Amino acid sequence: MKRYKLVIAYDGTDYCGWQAQPGTKTVAGTLQDAIKRVFGSSILIIGASRTDSGVHARGQIATCLADFPASPDSVMHAWNNQLPPAIVIQSLEIVDSAHSIFADIAYKTYKYRLFFKRPAPFDTRYGWFVPRRINNIALLESALQVFVGTHDFRSFSTGDDRGDDTIRTIDSITIEHEANALVIVVKGQKFLHHMVRRIVGAACDVASRPDFSVDCLARILLEKNPRQRLTNAPAQGLTLESITYKSMELR
Repeated sequence: MKRYKLVIAYDGTDYCGWQAQPGTKTVAGTLQDAIKRVFGSSILIIGASRTDSGVHARGQIATCLADFPASPDSVMHAWNNQLPPAIVIQSLEIVDSAHSIFADIAYKTYKYRLFFKRPAPFDTRYGWFVPRRINNIALLESALQVFVGTHDFRSFSTGDDRGDDTIRTIDSITIEHEANALVIVVKGQKFLHHMVRRIVGAACDVASRPDFSVDCLARILLEKNPRQRLTNAPAQGLTLESITYKSMELR
């Protein structure tokens, strides 16, 4: 058996997340069904990031064990031909059997796209049209900086994460400007369920509500209570851009 590494891009709009689940349309499940149609055998595909329902990816990393009777390029071509337009395998290569897509991750880069005016129809699947007016981008940026560093993010989790460890480190949060959107770029090694979306929603609350401030946000972070009445930004604005590894051979 050989170990393969895949780099995958997908539009998550019509999928119930990455993780394969019986009777549910997911990205990993669709990939597994497609390769079974090509070679007639089942394989298990494991992703480095378990994106939520409706979340997109440009650079998801995945791995599988298989004995494909063809070169990686031929396998990738045949596999892509069986996939729907919303999913594409960008690269496929054989890696060392000891290769782990989880070990040695330096950081994951997520981007959240905000629209402040109604977007064109073909953009709506990839961003959030913020319902409340945000005029003070500097205030939005100040709110986002509250989360940079190592914190207990229990207040910005769903409360149902596996285990009790809700301590995470965010390396940086920056803002990029596009023609019709603002893009929040978040980098960190690992994240809790809905964590990025809750951070973005809370920062937008600070920048758009006169009754809510950066100090309030900092206090909520310290409370470690997931039952907060803050905005959870919708899934369609979030994209897993890339996963960067410390070792060059894993990139």
